[in-house]
Amino acid sequence: MALHAVFETPEDRLIWDVGHQAYPHKILTGRRDRIRTLRQGGGLSGFTRRSESVYDPFGAAHSSTSISAGLGMAVARDLKGENRHIVCVIGDGAMSAGMAYEAMNNAGSMRSRLIVILNDNDMSIAPPVGAMSAYLSRLISSRPFLSIRELAVRMARHFPRGIERTARRAEEFARAILTGGTLFEELGFYYVGPVDGHNLDHLLPVLRNVRDAEEQGPILLHVVTKKGKGYPPAEAAPDKYHGVSKFNVLTGEQAKAPPGPPSYTRVFADALIREAEADPRIVGITAAMPSGTGLDRFAARFPDRFFDVGIAEQHAVTFAAGLAAEGMAPFCAIYSTFLQRGYDQVVHDVAIQSLPVRFAIDRAGLVGADGATHAGSFDLVYLGCLPGFVIMAPADEAELVHMVATAAAIDDRPSAFRYPRGEGVGVALPAKGEVLEIGRGRILREGSKIALLSLGTRLADAMRAAEELAARGLPTTLADARFAKPLDTQLIERLAREHEVLITIEEGAAGGFGAHVMHHLAHRGLLDGHLKFRPMTLPDIFIDHDTPRRQLEIAGLTAADIVRTALAALGVQHAKEEAGALSAARRP
Repeated sequence: MALHAVFETPEDRLIWDVGHQAYPHKILTGRRDRIRTLRQGGGLSGFTRRSESVYDPFGAAHSSTSISAGLGMAVARDLKGENRHIVCVIGDGAMSAGMAYEAMNNAGSMRSRLIVILNDNDMSIAPPVGAMSAYLSRLISSRPFLSIRELAVRMARHFPRGIERTARRAEEFARAILTGGTLFEELGFYYVGPVDGHNLDHLLPVLRNVRDAEEQGPILLHVVTKKGKGYPPAEAAPDKYHGVSKFNVLTGEQAKAPPGPPSYTRVFADALIREAEADPRIVGITAAMPSGTGLDRFAARFPDRFFDVGIAEQHAVTFAAGLAAEGMAPFCAIYSTFLQRGYDQVVHDVAIQSLPVRFAIDRAGLVGADGATHAGSFDLVYLGCLPGFVIMAPADEAELVHMVATAAAIDDRPSAFRYPRGEGVGVALPAKGEVLEIGRGRILREGSKIALLSLGTRLADAMRAAEELAARGLPTTLADARFAKPLDTQLIERLAREHEVLITIEEGAAGGFGAHVMHHLAHRGLLDGHLKFRPMTLPDIFIDHDTPRRQLEIAGLTAADIVRTALAALGVQHAKEEAGALSAARRP
């Protein structure tokens, strides 16, 4: 509220780092009537989005990008001779990412005017906030103080070198003692704060002073807030209200999903705990997502073997590589979409050195309400091209248990296993994981006309499609690849030779598993004859937030789509209508 009151948005650019803190911003900027559509199909995005509103100058869903983007906008403003304020709001959690410091270091060496607001609601990096500190912040940010500071700096330039340095450092450190901003000052920012972010009498004057300051270069305003301020249930449990499902506003009680199979995340965590009980070398690493990855359960059991490195995926990967180089067995649990941020480290520090880092890749495939920014669409492509990697994808939660055990046993090269968000399919879980033979798939049903080769959790829909095709008199083989790398070449060649149609199915972008299968078949000459090969992948679009089922329909990866693809490959007329009718008839 204070930001929109003081700054002239959208002419002044207001950049939110990640979108969770921007919901009040959306309400204030013409989207109040649609706020109940948040994160629903066709509704508002859960994050800032350029195409949604002119008040969202930069889309943000991954953290720690705001200062870099803001500096780019500030430099563009200066080069074009324009006059507007650029304001970046970044949370304390996002300040654990190296990118934020890279941006501050760059901004501090330039004279472009940039305002960065640190929204501090968790880290203890500030002294207690009260009337005195608010008064000091107001004083420090005022025009007279800035003018005096500039005058002092100019006078100091005429002193001998040692005296100049002493005078400048004395001024900086005197102010830092009052405000706690030494780190930001050293990076070249003019630090103001801390100020109470819930007290408009304190906040508004400081924002106006910062806005009107004649000081050139970047300014950092340190604002202290409390998560859930004013709403007792959220104040009492800020972790649970960081991201919420539907809840009762009066009681704060969040809606609970009906009892069902355990989530893949929980199955992974429990399987890892069992492996760690038998192997003291196993450690768990996450990048600020202990509960999201399930490693909070691992941490409770093995606190000395759990490491949350903050929002620092690059560091997490190389940290894991260092552990592996010294004989430990690190499991690096990072969402697919976030592992993209550490890709150079995966290549340079892990793959080239063939270090046995195990990547547990959560949120693989489509992710429902989080939309395109968090979809795990690309990991099969960006890992599949790396020599020496073992890449697995479980078809169900029992297979995930086996793949955790398999990864634990792989001690001579890097490995990864990808699994989706949400619940499993309800199969019985083994008491102990079985170490799978590397690069070997399995056949679940035999046929002679069509072969479906599935990787990962599309297997359930592939099974339904196989049943529909068989009911049409088209005997269908169904195989579970298990491994995207190394390929089960014997299985692939057998399917190609013994069937008229071969379809690969994966919940990932083109260029992944299906592409590797196609390359192998081409080199073997198995695409030169009778075989009709059809790869099914995510389409070449970014799929917006919606229900998981609707996203799969948009992607064309449902059972009906598999049937339709098979019929079309065989040249069956009106394949789309026939497959759709049959699928509808079989629905309960």
